[in-house]
Amino acid sequence: MEKEKKIKISFNILAIICILLFCFAITPKTLQNDTFYTIKIGEHILQNGVDKIDPFSWHENLPYTYPHWAYDVGIYLVYTYLGGMAGIYISTIILCMILGLTIYLTNLKLSKNQLTSFVITIGMLYLLRGYVAARAQLVTFILFTLTILFIEKFLETKKIRYAIGLIIIPILIANVHCAVWPFYFVLYLPYVVEYLICVIRDAHLNYKIPMKNLRRKIKKLSKKVGNEEKIRTLELKLEEVKTKFNISLEKSKKMQLNPYKIKIEKNSATKWLILIMLISILTGLLTPIGDAPYTYLVKTMQGNTTKNIAEHLPLVLAQNKDAVIVVVLFIAILMFTDTKIKLHDLFMLVGLIILMFMTRRQLSMLVLICGYIFNKLVCSLFDKYDPSGCENMVNNMTHILGKILTVLVVIVISVYFYQDKIKAVYIDESAYPIEAAKYIKENLDLENIKLFNEYNYGSYLLFQDIPVFIDSRADLYTPEFSGWDKDIFTDFLNISSLSAYYETKFEEYGITHVITYTNSKLTAQLSRDSKYKELYHDDKFVIYEREINNETV
Repeated sequence: MEKEKKIKISFNILAIICILLFCFAITPKTLQNDTFYTIKIGEHILQNGVDKIDPFSWHENLPYTYPHWAYDVGIYLVYTYLGGMAGIYISTIILCMILGLTIYLTNLKLSKNQLTSFVITIGMLYLLRGYVAARAQLVTFILFTLTILFIEKFLETKKIRYAIGLIIIPILIANVHCAVWPFYFVLYLPYVVEYLICVIRDAHLNYKIPMKNLRRKIKKLSKKVGNEEKIRTLELKLEEVKTKFNISLEKSKKMQLNPYKIKIEKNSATKWLILIMLISILTGLLTPIGDAPYTYLVKTMQGNTTKNIAEHLPLVLAQNKDAVIVVVLFIAILMFTDTKIKLHDLFMLVGLIILMFMTRRQLSMLVLICGYIFNKLVCSLFDKYDPSGCENMVNNMTHILGKILTVLVVIVISVYFYQDKIKAVYIDESAYPIEAAKYIKENLDLENIKLFNEYNYGSYLLFQDIPVFIDSRADLYTPEFSGWDKDIFTDFLNISSLSAYYETKFEEYGITHVITYTNSKLTAQLSRDSKYKELYHDDKFVIYEREINNETV
């Protein structure tokens, strides 16, 4: 027993070291555009509080929800006191490592298998690598992982500490990333639906209702003399229904003990889980951003941003090899083996696959949540076909040679993923107008210009204290959030694609200057328009000054 304990501890240490190495390797060094506005919003909140008015666009009095205000403040503090961009990079590495360890812990707790938990954790991190960034989603990945762990452990043990954790998590999500707050409750639905199906199944209404009606009729007829023949007929029918009911009950018990593919289990603790879910609905009020946890997603779905931003678009399976990997693995293990899956796991899997096809960003949720389901299926395969295989492999990996080989393999894989990051910079000059922003700050009057800019680098401009037309906070610029008649986001799309005449829109907004890509459609038009004077030009960006009333600004 003591030897087994030492082996388990030794393997856990080995797994943790390897997971940390891999997390370091997959964490990107170059920052995404959302990180730039995150820093500035955090600074603004600490100076002005959550004032619900956007301070960075030159559109006056534009309402802003501050959907991830707590994360914004945290990133700003890291940026200010812990090394600037390097501090943000280090904090992202740390959050990725916490996510990796949380995934491993959850896999281990739910499957009780160290080997599969380690291997599948590495696989999940590989599939999630594209979603690792200095964004609030990295924190919510950790919180959603803990949600699954706490739900499963509560149903298993009914311990109050898991219930408390399940109430604290939505409070954190509402303040860190309120846009995904409703998804927290989606994680409960498979368990609730399975419980309701079990309640209906165990009620046996198709037999109990006829038996109740027959008993009622017999009782009514027995009050009068001369109904003996009818009563005997009804009693025979009652016995017939009882016999069918008992046969059905036996079949049901046998199916529950040895189901073909789907295990349907009624857990009495689920009714308490439903109560926890109902209590958690109130946690959306525990935030300084008002009703945003309840309304943000609804407003987003009503707008047109989901139709025009890549991560919100429907997923095409043939164009996403990671999604293909996930779907094929589940189909293979469910169709070509006799592995059984729990009903709530099947609901979770099917639901998240549907969500993934509706919007490609939900691939991350499919991997994050269904990775644990896949682990349980793999463990059941080993239990059936090779009960001691995983244990033997763990023993081999915890010998000195096994440890060295395992670490070397992970190092080789990690180097492969990290090699592109060795020379990477925090801010990509080909993606963001670094020099152009310097020119604007040194040569233009920031108090009086109205700059038209592209969506993808607006966040960098506002990071440089340059008021913007638009940035990657897409929802901010839609009527659903602003309450304005103008749809800034749609106008940007129409101008940049030349679907609308740019001069008409520029006149409407009072645009004085334009910054755009040197190879954009808009540049091709402005370069030939005498009303636009080129002020700055580099390999990626160009700045124009617009003539207003025969005068340049």
